[in-house]
Amino acid sequence: MNEYWILGLSSLGALFILLASVGVLRMPDLYLRISVTTKAATLGIGLVLIAAAIYFNEVGITSRVLAIILFMLLTAPVGAHMIGRASYFTGVKLWKHSKLDDLKGKYHPKSHELASDLETAEKENETK
Repeated sequence: MNEYWILGLSSLGALFILLASVGVLRMPDLYLRISVTTKAATLGIGLVLIAAAIYFNEVGITSRVLAIILFMLLTAPVGAHMIGRASYFTGVKLWKHSKLDDLKGKYHPKSHELASDLETAEKENETK
């Protein structure tokens, strides 16, 4: 019975990793590539690691697998956010069909300090 779980989880994990790699090739801009890669690859790696924990069926390996999964879940989104933010600040363009740029006009270009909508509205009211 464990063989079926191992086969299913590792196959599903490999499928998500494959979808992440296809997403890197198919997505039109850096920001969408980061999003696809972070979500799909993290899920795929987690499923493959769970399959490995079931295969070896040892407490030491299972605890390491859980630690790796926790580490991936904590660091992958933070790393993707930092790469995306650095890319935006250095001027990497959005896809030409993007409808909304949430950060446009809400940060100081030299200090990279972000302003909330309330701060932006207050500054606009002061200038009027």
